[in-house]
Amino acid sequence: MDSLTIGLAGLGILVLLIAIRMPIAYAMIIVGGVGTAVLNGWPIVLSQLKDLAYAQFSTYDLSVVPLFVLMGAIAARTGLSADLFRAAHAWLGWMRGGVAIAAIAACAGFGSVCGSSLATASTMGRVALPELKRYRYSNKLATGTIAAGGVLGILIPPSVVLIIYAIIVEANVVTMFMAALLPGLIAVAFFILTILAFTTLAPGSGPAGQRATRDELLDATLNIFPVLVVFVAVIGGLYFGLFNPTPAAAVGVLMVILIGLVRRKLSLWETREALLETARTTGMIFLILLGAELLKIFMARGGVPQATAEMMANSGLAPMTTLILLLVALILLGCLMDSLSMILLAIPFFWPVLVEINGGDFVAAADSPFGMSTEDLKVWFGILALIVVELGLITPPVGMNVFIISAQAPDVPMRDTFLGVMPFFLAELLRVALLVAVPGIVFALPRLFGG
Repeated sequence: MDSLTIGLAGLGILVLLIAIRMPIAYAMIIVGGVGTAVLNGWPIVLSQLKDLAYAQFSTYDLSVVPLFVLMGAIAARTGLSADLFRAAHAWLGWMRGGVAIAAIAACAGFGSVCGSSLATASTMGRVALPELKRYRYSNKLATGTIAAGGVLGILIPPSVVLIIYAIIVEANVVTMFMAALLPGLIAVAFFILTILAFTTLAPGSGPAGQRATRDELLDATLNIFPVLVVFVAVIGGLYFGLFNPTPAAAVGVLMVILIGLVRRKLSLWETREALLETARTTGMIFLILLGAELLKIFMARGGVPQATAEMMANSGLAPMTTLILLLVALILLGCLMDSLSMILLAIPFFWPVLVEINGGDFVAAADSPFGMSTEDLKVWFGILALIVVELGLITPPVGMNVFIISAQAPDVPMRDTFLGVMPFFLAELLRVALLVAVPGIVFALPRLFGG
C-alpha cells in the first residue's frame, strides 16, 4: 500500500476505536504510533517519543491551561455559582420564564471564571435545577435550559478549548478571547429570546416567580461583585495589554482563592480537591495533546491533510460551501466525542483545507475568496468552530451536557431533555448563520483594542 492508503486506513481504525468507546487519547496514540511505525519503522517512533512529550508540554503557552482549570475548580467550590444565580433570579425571576433566564445569565457569568462547558453545566445544574423544579417549570424547559446554558462556558472567555485552538493554528490567544466575547453575548441574548418564545407558546411551562424586595436585590447584587472584579481583572487586563494569558490566569487563581478565604468557603480539604481535579483534567488534556501530535505526524507522513486540502480545493465547490460542509462535519463529530478531542482531531485536517482555499498562508484580504487574510481567517473560523463544537455538546445521541443534566435529574426522561434543548439548538444555528453572513461581529473587539 502507498502512504496515503495507509494514512486513510489509520483514520478508519481511529474512528472504529472511538466508536467502541476507547478513550480518544489512547486511540490517537495507538494509531499515530503504529501508523508511523508501518510507514517508517519503529526506530523513528521511539526517536519521536524520546523528546516529543517534553517538546509538547514544555511550551510556555500551555502553562495557561492548568491555571484556568484551577481557577474554575476553585470558583465552583466558593459559592460563586450560587451567588450568580441568586442575583439573576432576584432581578429576573418575577417574569414568565424568568428563573430559566436567570439560569442562562448565571451560566454566562460562571463561564467567565470557569472556561469549561461540562463544569458549567454540572455546577449550574446543582444550583438552578432545584429552583426550576420548585417553581414548577416543565421538565423540557428546565433541563434543556441548563444543558444549553452550559455551552456558554466554552466561548465566553476564558476558554480552555479556545486556547488549545489558538495553539494548534498559531493564533494569538488574546485576539481569540477578544473575538469570542461578542458572539458569546449574542448567544446569551438568543437563548433568552428562545426562553421567551418557549414560554409564550406554552405559558404553563415557565411560571413567573416572586418579585424580590429592594433589600434582596441589593444584597444579591453585592454578592456577585467579586465575580465582576475577577472578570474585569482577568479579561480587562488581557484586552488592555496589562499582562499576557498566563499571568492573567495566575491573577485569576489568586483572586478566586482570596474570595474563598474571605468568605470562609474554601477549606483545606476543598483546596486539595480542587488541586486534584486540576491535575486530573490537565493530565487528560496533555495526554490528548500528545496523542494528537503523534496522530498529526502519522497523517502528515501519510499525506492525508495535503490530499484532503488538494481534493477540496479542486472539487469545484464554492469556498463558502466548503466552509459550511466543514462546520457540518464538526457538528456530526460533536455527537461522538467531547469538544477538546474534536478540536484536536479535526482542526489539523480542516485548517489546511481552508488555507488552501483561501490562497495560502500569506494571502492578502483583497485576494482572498473569503475577503480576509489568513490571520483573520484563523480568528473567524475558530469562533465558528467553537460554536458548532457547542452544538455537538447538546446534539443527540451523545450530547455530553445532556448526559450530565440527566444524571442530576434522574426523574426526567432523557428524551425530554433532548427535546428541551432543540429550540436552543436552532438558536445556535441562527447564530452561526449570523456570524457567517456578518464576519465583522467577530472582528469588532479585536479591531477596537488593536488585537
